[in-house]
Amino acid sequence: MGNTDFLWLSPLGYISVCLSAEAVCRISFQEGNFGNVWPPDHALAREVIRQLNAYFEGKLRAFSLPLSPGGSVFQNQVWDAVCRIPYGSTVSYSALSREIGLPDAIRAVAGAIASNPLLLVIPCHRVTGSTGKLTGYSGGLDRKRKLLELERRFVVYGKSTLF
Repeated sequence: MGNTDFLWLSPLGYISVCLSAEAVCRISFQEGNFGNVWPPDHALAREVIRQLNAYFEGKLRAFSLPLSPGGSVFQNQVWDAVCRIPYGSTVSYSALSREIGLPDAIRAVAGAIASNPLLLVIPCHRVTGSTGKLTGYSGGLDRKRKLLELERRFVVYGKSTLF
């Protein structure tokens, strides 16, 4: 079986999902109005939608989907660290680079985050500039702000002490 692509309408716009036979390969926001869309009759597609709905309802803090993001060893190291940022919290690029043991690799960390193929699941919207300023997000800064606001509605804290 080849890859399966479908669109899902989230509260923040259309989300494009790509599935292999066994894992989620890509999740990204798509601009435009695609009208009514229906996901394929596929168990993994149904599970992706179930978890996305739960996330947007504030009932899911971490996704548990089979993932196949590809990427280099370094990118996967960064993405794994991003997945450890608690729901509703933010961490700076510099703190993230220190967390992975490469304190001088801030730009490389930012590049790995920019190439994240699994938005929301690998929650790169939780990474900010060193002053807490919202910077770069492939889904757009407005969505990044709205995602952080959504998460903060369901938690008491907002700044991570993880790193």
